Amino acid sequence: MKIAIVKLSALGDIVHAMVALQFIKQARPDIQIDWVVEAGLAALLASNPDIDQVLPVNLKALKTNKTAIFSELARIRGYAAHDYDLVIDAQGLIKSALVARLLSKNCAGFDRDSIRETLAASLYQHPVHCPYDRNTIDRNLAVLTQPLGFQVSPEQVQAKQPFLFFEPPQQDLDGYFSGAEATVIYVIGSTWPSRNYPKQQYLQVIQGLPQNSLIIWGSEQERQDAEWLAERSDARVVAKLSLNDLKALLARADLVIGNDTGPTHMAWGLNRPSITLFGPTPVSRVYQTPINKVLKSPSPVNPYKLDKQDFSIGQIPAEDVIHLASALLAAGC
Repeated sequence: MKIAIVKLSALGDIVHAMVALQFIKQARPDIQIDWVVEAGLAALLASNPDIDQVLPVNLKALKTNKTAIFSELARIRGYAAHDYDLVIDAQGLIKSALVARLLSKNCAGFDRDSIRETLAASLYQHPVHCPYDRNTIDRNLAVLTQPLGFQVSPEQVQAKQPFLFFEPPQQDLDGYFSGAEATVIYVIGSTWPSRNYPKQQYLQVIQGLPQNSLIIWGSEQERQDAEWLAERSDARVVAKLSLNDLKALLARADLVIGNDTGPTHMAWGLNRPSITLFGPTPVSRVYQTPINKVLKSPSPVNPYKLDKQDFSIGQIPAEDVIHLASALLAAGC
């Protein structure tokens, strides 16, 4: 059987869907799995032994270049020539549903009661019901496994194998690590300002955890914030990394502390200890484990309508982060 998964973005969302791959292969080792993804994130899926082909698209380019739609349609029609037995849209957007339908008429995806863009559900032949406010990882598992005739239990997820793979890094990462101290990696940015823990409080955490502290960044503003922190502490700013090298770096961390954003979730995918800080987004986006913990601000969250003006993440005391981090580091010694 040959299937295609459509999950175009974003970084953390793709990680939360990728966990299903190992369980699909365990239940149905005969299945060939291809994955359609935005080209800029294709490296996240690269080197995964459970994926036969990573199929990049560049639909984000259509925002600035409408004429590119013709080349993208041609690319997707070319992928359709692979003759998929089933295409599963794990994204649940009109855009992703259209991609899935172009790949095959035999599509699966969330039903209209489980999806934000309800029009997308009309394009699926195999609707999957899973309430929108359920745990994000459980939702991904439901839409990716139910159409194949099996389910995955929470206990199986807790016992998962790490599923982010990488090639030898292009950059020399050895210099960032110390044999004498634990390495704590800080993920200080995200797509919304309100999801970012204040840099003054990150500074308190870094100063309160006398470890080998590394700060990663993606945007120019994040780079400036990282340098601000490094100037006031012993932390070091990591050079800009490719996705392959980011996976390699995170795989060596003793602890990752960060906002509700892709690299923090990658720590869970790599089975590395982590603390995810939540403000305006629901903690149901993650699975908590003995080594993967969350701290949430006191504000209520409506998963159906997130409040981007909720800056309550700053109400998480730095002392709480330090205390939890110290416990996780001690448990790992």
